Amino acid sequence: MILTPNVLKERAFQTVVKEYLTAENGYIEGTNKDYNRQYAVDETQLFLFLEDTQEKALNKLKEIYKGQYKQKILFRLDNELKSRGMVDVLRNGMKDYGVTLHLAYFQPPTTLNKDLIALYNKNRLSVTEELTHKEGERIDLVLFLNGLPVLAFELKNEFTGQDIRDGEHQWKHDRSGKDKLFRFKQRVIACFAMDTNEASMTTKLNGTKSFFLPFNKGDNGGKGNPSVEGKLKTHYVWEDVLTRDNVLEILDKFVYLQVEEEEDDEGKIKQKEILIFPRYHQHDAVRKVLTHAKDFGSGQSYLIQHSAGSGKTNSISWLSHRLATLHDENNNSIFEGVIVVTDRKVLDKQLQKAIYQLERKAGMVAKIEEDSNQLAESLNKGTKIIITTIQKFPYVLDKLGALKHKNYGIIIDEAHSSTSGKNMAALTTSLTLEEAQQQDQEAEENETDAEEKILDELSRVGKQPNISFFAFTATPKGSTLKMFGTEDDEGKPHPFHLYSMKQAIQERFILDVLKNYLTYKMYYKVAKKIEEDPEFESAKATKAIARFVSLHPHNIDQKTEIIVEHYRRITKKQLNGQAKAMVVTASRLHAVRYKLAFDAYIKKKGYKDLKALVAFSGEVKNKGNEYTEPGMNGFSEKQLTKKFDSDDYQVLLVAEKYQTGFDQPKLHTMFVDKKLTGLKAVQTLSRLNRTYAGKENTFILDFVNDPEDIRKSFEPYYEEAVLEGDIDPNELYSVQQEIKDYMILRDEEVDKFVDIIYKEKQTKRDTELSNNYIDSAKKRYDELTEEEQRDFVSKARKFNSIYMLVLQITPFEDIELHKLFVYLRYFLKKVALKKGTKVDLEDKVVLEYYSLKKKNDENISLGEDDEDYTVSVKVAGGRANEDPPKDPLTAILDRLNTKNGTDFGKHEKLNMQQIVDIATKDDSLRTQAENNPFDDFILGFQRKFEGYVVDGYDKNQDFYGKILGDEIFRKQLEQAVGEYVYDVLKQGNS
Repeated sequence: MILTPNVLKERAFQTVVKEYLTAENGYIEGTNKDYNRQYAVDETQLFLFLEDTQEKALNKLKEIYKGQYKQKILFRLDNELKSRGMVDVLRNGMKDYGVTLHLAYFQPPTTLNKDLIALYNKNRLSVTEELTHKEGERIDLVLFLNGLPVLAFELKNEFTGQDIRDGEHQWKHDRSGKDKLFRFKQRVIACFAMDTNEASMTTKLNGTKSFFLPFNKGDNGGKGNPSVEGKLKTHYVWEDVLTRDNVLEILDKFVYLQVEEEEDDEGKIKQKEILIFPRYHQHDAVRKVLTHAKDFGSGQSYLIQHSAGSGKTNSISWLSHRLATLHDENNNSIFEGVIVVTDRKVLDKQLQKAIYQLERKAGMVAKIEEDSNQLAESLNKGTKIIITTIQKFPYVLDKLGALKHKNYGIIIDEAHSSTSGKNMAALTTSLTLEEAQQQDQEAEENETDAEEKILDELSRVGKQPNISFFAFTATPKGSTLKMFGTEDDEGKPHPFHLYSMKQAIQERFILDVLKNYLTYKMYYKVAKKIEEDPEFESAKATKAIARFVSLHPHNIDQKTEIIVEHYRRITKKQLNGQAKAMVVTASRLHAVRYKLAFDAYIKKKGYKDLKALVAFSGEVKNKGNEYTEPGMNGFSEKQLTKKFDSDDYQVLLVAEKYQTGFDQPKLHTMFVDKKLTGLKAVQTLSRLNRTYAGKENTFILDFVNDPEDIRKSFEPYYEEAVLEGDIDPNELYSVQQEIKDYMILRDEEVDKFVDIIYKEKQTKRDTELSNNYIDSAKKRYDELTEEEQRDFVSKARKFNSIYMLVLQITPFEDIELHKLFVYLRYFLKKVALKKGTKVDLEDKVVLEYYSLKKKNDENISLGEDDEDYTVSVKVAGGRANEDPPKDPLTAILDRLNTKNGTDFGKHEKLNMQQIVDIATKDDSLRTQAENNPFDDFILGFQRKFEGYVVDGYDKNQDFYGKILGDEIFRKQLEQAVGEYVYDVLKQGNS
C-alpha cells in the first residue's frame, strides 16, 4: 500500500492509518457497540479471545456465575487493573475463584513449543476509530489487545491547518486522566499525538502538566523524520512500530513501571511511579542490535552513541535482558550470559528492578563486588546477567577468555568517574595557586580514565570470537570509535546506532549550552557599554562588574564578587528562584580559596539568600591550615548531592569532582575558571544541559578559555556547534528600527497585549483580546512576500536572541524594548503555528526577569529592594509612590503566617496556585459558583479541598502536613482559598 499526501485530500488521516492496520497488519476493526464504557474494555473482543484460547477455564466460571459470568469477570478484571495495573495483568493474567485467565500470550524465545506459538497467534489486536469513551467525547483511534485498551491516538491532518501541537494541546486540555480509559497504569498505556510529519507520546495524562516525549526517527542528525518517496513522514508508526509482533514485543519486553524511591530529611521514603514506554530511538537501537547479533552471532562490536537525555539506563536494561534470552534460527542460545560493566550504582538498582518486571524471575541478575572467584561462581551458576565495575573488567576478560566454548555479551556503560574525583595525593605542603594548578593539571593528565583502561585491557588480550561488545556512550573518543565502531565501505568507523546531541537539543531533551556562552572579556565589554552608553538608562547594577577592567588570573576575590553579584542579580531569578550555579576551578587549592572567599564576601555583604558548597578530594593545606571537603561543608561527602539539591545551597565550587556524570537539572549557570579542551570541555559544560520546569536557557561565563577552542571541542558530537560572536547591545535599537520599518507592529497593540500578559489572572475576554492584538499584526504580516516574511522573522528572532543574552549579563531597563521582546515571543509562536492554534498564555518565562506593575510609577524590576537595581518611569494617572497591590495568594499566606506563627513562602504559594488551578477548572465547582451564594458554594469546595491536599502531600509535606494536622489552620486556608476561587469563577463567567 503506497500512501501519498493526495490520499489525505480524499479521506481523514485517521482512516488511512486504520485501514493500513486492518488491511496490512492484521488488526480487527472494532466498533463502539463492542465497547463497554463502564469497564473501558472492548467486551466483544475480550470474550472472543477467552472463548478461543481458554474454553475450559471459561466454562468453569460459567458454572460458578451462571448467566452473570461476563459481568462477574469484567468486575474482577476491573479490580485487578486498579490494583495491579494493565502491564502486570497482561503479562501475568488473573485468578477468579481459583480459575486462571490469561489476558495475552506473548512470543516465546524459541519455536520449540508449538502450543505456545499457536496461542500467541490467537491474540486479537483490534483498532476502533472515533471511539466514544464517554458522552460527547471521541478518540480518533484506540488500539486494543484482546479487548484491553493499550494505545490511543489523536491524529491531526495538516491539510486542515492542524499539526502535532494541536494534538498535544487536545490531550492536555480536552482529555482527562481521571476518565477510566486514561487512568494512569489502569488502562491505556501510551497516548500518542501524530500528524503527517511528527509523532509524540505520553504515558500519563496529567492536564497541562502532561509531558510528551518525541517519537521520531530523526532527520539529518536532528529532529523530525526523513522524507520517503511515496509515503508520509510518519508512516513508520503504523507500518513498522504497530505491526502485531512489534506491539506485542513492546508490551511484553519493553514497557514497565519504574518506581523511584527518595528519602526526605526526616528519613521517610517517598515513591514516584513512572510508566516507561520506549522512545523510538531506544526501541530501534535494541531491535537492530538484536537482529544483527542473531544473524552474526558472537565476536561482534557495537557502539551505541546516544546523547545525554536519551535514556541510556533503560536502553541498557532492555538490551541486557533481551541478549540474555536471545536465540538463533535453530533455537540455540546465542549468549551464555551478559555482563554489564558500569560505575553507576543507580544503574545496578534500576537494572535489577527493570529486569525483574520484564522477566518475572528472581536470580536473573548478580552483582560482582569482590574478586574473580565471585565472578567465576556466578558464571558457573549460569547467572544470565552479571553486573560488575570498571575495576573488575580485567577479571572479566581473563575469565571469559578461558571459556572459549561459551559465548558472552559485554555491555559497557559510559565510563566516567562521576562525582568521585581523582584519587590525587593530598596537598600537604603550602603551594602557590600557580603551583597547585600545575600539579593538579599534571595529575589529571597522567590519570588513565575508565574508558582508556577498558581500551588498554582489550588491546592486551585482543578481541575474542566468543565475546561481543556493546558500548554505550554519548561522547566517544576516537580510540573508542575505532575499537567498537562499525566500518563503512571506506574503512571509516561509525556508531552502529546514533541519537545525536543535535537531535536531543532540538527535541528539547537537553539544552544547548553554547547558546549563551560568553568569555569574561565580552561580558565586561557588554556590561561596560550598557553602563556608559547614553542610549540606555543607567543600570547601576553593572558597576560591580564594570570596575574590573582586567582580571588577574588568580585574583579569586575579584572573581568571587563578579560571580556572587551575577548570581544574585540574574541567575536566582530563574526557575522560580530554584536555579543553581557551578564554579569550575583550576585546582583543589583554588576550590578551597574560592570557598573561603565566598563565605567572607557573603558575610561582609550580609546576604542571606546565598550559600556555597565545595567539592574536592583529599586534604589541602592552605596558609598553615588543612582543609577537607566535609570539614568545609559541615557534613559528609555522601550528603553533598542531596544538600545541593535543597533550597539551602545555591552554588557548587568544584575541583575535578562533579564535572562529569553529575545530573542536577536545576543547574543554570556555570562560571569557568579552568582551562578546558576536547572531551573534558564537552563533559564539563554539559552539566548544564539537563532540562527542568521553566528552564529555557543556560548561561556560561568563562574566565580563561578561548571560544574557538570550545567550539572545536563540541564539533565531533554536535555538527553545528555555534558560539555567539561580538555582542553590541545597541544593535537592539538598530534591529528594533528595522522591525518597525515593516509597519507590521502597532505600539498600541503591543502595549495592550503586554498589559494582558502581565495580569495575574486572564479572563476569557483577555484570551480573545490577546489573540486579536497578535492576529491584527499577523494579518499585515501575511500580506508580505515570502522573502519579506522570512526577513522579518529573522530580524524578530535576532532581536529576541540578543535581548535574552544581554539580560543574562545585566538587567538594563528599557520598557519599550522589553515590551517588544514580550510581544515578539508570542507573535513568533503564532507565525510558526497553523491557523486556528491559540496563543499559550501560560508561558510567562519573561516574568522571571521583570515584574511589570501598572500604576503611577511603572517599575520594571529584577526584584531587588535597593535602588541600585530598579529604574522607575513616570506614567500618567494614579497617585505617586503608591505601594503595589499584593498578589492575593501572597496576601493569604502572609495573613496565615501572622496568625499561626508559620513561615511559609513562595513554594507554598505555588502549591496554593496549583490548588486554585485545579479548582477553577472543575466544572461542578463552576456551576456551583454561578448559581449559589458563597456560603453554599464553600460547602462543596470544602469536600473537594481535602482531596487536593491529599493529592499534593508528596510535593510539600511540611505545608500539606500542617493543613492535615492542624484543623484551625486548615479551616483558615480553606475559607481564604475558597473565597479566592469563588471570585475567580464568578468573574470568569461575568
